[in-house]
Amino acid sequence: MAELVREIMIDATPETIWPFLTEPGKHVEWDGTVAEIDPRPGGIYRVLVAGQHQSAGEYVEVVPMEKVVFTFGWDQPDHPIPPGSTTVEISLHPEGDKTLVRLVHRGLPDDAVGDHGMGWAHYLERLAMAATGRDPGPDTMPADAS
Repeated sequence: MAELVREIMIDATPETIWPFLTEPGKHVEWDGTVAEIDPRPGGIYRVLVAGQHQSAGEYVEVVPMEKVVFTFGWDQPDHPIPPGSTTVEISLHPEGDKTLVRLVHRGLPDDAVGDHGMGWAHYLERLAMAATGRDPGPDTMPADAS
């Protein structure tokens, strides 16, 4: 199993970024077309990515304005990454008026790191746009990422 790390500097404070990680209406501005999320330990994490890929898991840890940790997988029959089988941690590190957003995805099969790395890079760019008041457009997944 592998660990994937992606970071992005966003020109916004943790207080501005936080709702995009924890409120369904804000979450779908950068990731997903439908989000059923309950950000508290044991709460549900279900996001329909790009209108066609159902992800599923549950929250493990929530530290307001600092970090969310949730399990993650794909709710599709026979998918090699089943619901809740991996863990995603998104942490917010303030640096002046900006925030370093660090995403760590643990427990991925080795052969899934490339696709998920491209996918998370795509979504972190969308988060940066949304958190700075720009419209990232509809959620569409790059053809070679899942």
